[in-house]
Amino acid sequence: MRRLLAATAIALAPLGAQAQDEGGAFVEVKLLKPELALELAVAAMESCRAGGYQVGVAVVDRFGVLQVFLRDRFAGPHVEEIAQRKAWTAVSFRTDTLALDHETRDGSLSAGIRDSARAIALGGGVPILAGDGALLGGVGVSGAPGPDIDDECARAGIAAIEDEIAF
Repeated sequence: MRRLLAATAIALAPLGAQAQDEGGAFVEVKLLKPELALELAVAAMESCRAGGYQVGVAVVDRFGVLQVFLRDRFAGPHVEEIAQRKAWTAVSFRTDTLALDHETRDGSLSAGIRDSARAIALGGGVPILAGDGALLGGVGVSGAPGPDIDDECARAGIAAIEDEIAF
């Protein structure tokens, strides 16, 4: 159990590194306002819609807690769960899930990540980073005919709010 706790602490250390203030008793973090998270989700959905795809979009905060879920009118029922898991995974591992798919293939050192009940190594999840590199949250898109297209739509959503988070 101690090994598991130590490994978890080591794995999570990079997530909080930019939020830590060594000089005080408090930690300051940056979070997206709900209105900005919604703007991102709408932009991601509209990007996919322009390509003819009906998707679901989830935006989570830096802790993986859902802020926004938006489903286009004809997106399948599975998109809610998958989009949330993609966003959560992007935040948890601080990497996009398209890259995580390649990094966790059978035989790789990180293949065990695929055994996690919540993590999903399927493209379409992208971390949302501020201009200074601080982790703000994650976005997950599900429903396009390929994870690469889900990824493109997620990135289009982030691009739509880029000026707001480039501080």
